[in-house]
Amino acid sequence: METATIKDIARICGVGVSTVSRAINNHPDINEKTKNLIMQTIAEHNYIPNNSARNLKRSESNTIAVLIKGISNPFFNNMLKVLEHEIHRNKYSFLLHRVEEQEDEIEVALLLEKEKRLKGIVFLGGYFSHSEEKLNQLKVPFILSTGGVTEKIDKECYSSVTVDDYKESYKMADYLCKLGHKRIAIIAAPPEEECIGKLRLQGYLKALEDNQIPCDPNLVRYKRDNTLDTFSMKYGYEVTKELLQAEKEFTAVFAISDSIAVGTCKAISEAGKKIPEDYSVAGYDGMDIAFYYIPSITTIRQPVEEMAEETIRILFDIIEYGSTNIRKDFPAELVIGQSTKSLIKAEM
Repeated sequence: METATIKDIARICGVGVSTVSRAINNHPDINEKTKNLIMQTIAEHNYIPNNSARNLKRSESNTIAVLIKGISNPFFNNMLKVLEHEIHRNKYSFLLHRVEEQEDEIEVALLLEKEKRLKGIVFLGGYFSHSEEKLNQLKVPFILSTGGVTEKIDKECYSSVTVDDYKESYKMADYLCKLGHKRIAIIAAPPEEECIGKLRLQGYLKALEDNQIPCDPNLVRYKRDNTLDTFSMKYGYEVTKELLQAEKEFTAVFAISDSIAVGTCKAISEAGKKIPEDYSVAGYDGMDIAFYYIPSITTIRQPVEEMAEETIRILFDIIEYGSTNIRKDFPAELVIGQSTKSLIKAEM
């Protein structure tokens, strides 16, 4: 089918035209399963809503869309400021679109590409496990920033700006091991979530292995709760409370984000324990809150401003000069705060 109509979409999905319209406009009064079916069918059959079809007759848009997974994560705040500034500085329009955790960002991007006549796309956060065939459906330049990417995808198919989450997580867990901690809990993402949390967990596990410390599954903690954002303070608070109530022996906690680490610290304090006297706590991201929290939190600092600037530079090089895809890995920095202590007794 060259170009589908709204009636075609309704017929294929076995629903009424009004239901298709509600799905397109993200109306709350529609079953989620039905909405997903409609949106998938729209993407597969080249359907362009009427308002977008009219827009095709107008001059070409100069819009760059930033699709973000985890918009409630404060880590992205500074990145978004830089991205918006750089996009406007280059005389383009900035469009921010939230992608829900369970949504397919490629499907969302394909729809936006048609509706908004995008010039480029930044995928911020998340974890890409899509097929090359799926990525090739995108007809505008795009770049993956700060997210994880499965090794199954040929690196020639995309541009990216990241830190090595596996390597940097290993660095943090290894640091805790070198301080003498042998019972290190990790506040991780649920295993079914395809996100950078998976890479950070793998780095933690490898560090334990290399330090000859057996992994205790009881210290790998997460919570399956669709109402909680994984990279949030509340998530860290709730999971750490469960860890403390389980009465498993541990001396340190590695939280896979600074926001989680703050929630961890609150749960520990509420339990009448002190940081780092009773438990060491480490985070990841290098957010401002890690520095200003008392005690300051040991963390992995990502160079977010530089990463955002490089993201836009690479994207515009592709848009304006047809540059080839580039993958840029930034080094991160271990920042030692007051929330961790050594268990190794000083030599006499």
